[in-house]
Amino acid sequence: MCEVCNRVYAYKSRLITHQRIHSGECPYVCDVCNKAFSQNSSLLRHQRIHSGERPYVCDVCKKVFRQNSSLIIHQRIHSGERPYVCDVCNKAFRHNGNMIVHQRIHSGERPYVCDVCKKAFSQNISLVKHQRIHSSERPYVCGVCHTAFSDKNKLIKHTRIHLG
Repeated sequence: MCEVCNRVYAYKSRLITHQRIHSGECPYVCDVCNKAFSQNSSLLRHQRIHSGERPYVCDVCKKVFRQNSSLIIHQRIHSGERPYVCDVCNKAFRHNGNMIVHQRIHSGERPYVCDVCKKAFSQNISLVKHQRIHSSERPYVCGVCHTAFSDKNKLIKHTRIHLG
């Protein structure tokens, strides 16, 4: 039993691994980027970023993934499964995170706030895009005329002028 939170484990090795949550110990270190992990399995999963290994393959479309959990979520595209349902409007989602973001429509929650102008957003990506107004950052550049844009969709729309 864990002396901090009283969780019970059948194997001492599982208890030792669990206790690292409380101690912050991360003995497994990536030799490429020095990121540290509390479990060896997490380090091995992380190292696939550097090796490019993608051992999990979708049987339907052959798309490959680093993690089995990503493959399982992807397969919902093919099966049509949408296990996460909004309790307000019954709209269904493939990902729990998408449902949480959706529910902010009903609650009005806007947890992402611009530190410059205090405008609030329901999604972090919206805040990131908004902050480009203040920074004048324009990371999307036209390959033909080199005009820069703050939003990828604006670049896509712009490229149509070159295509006729």
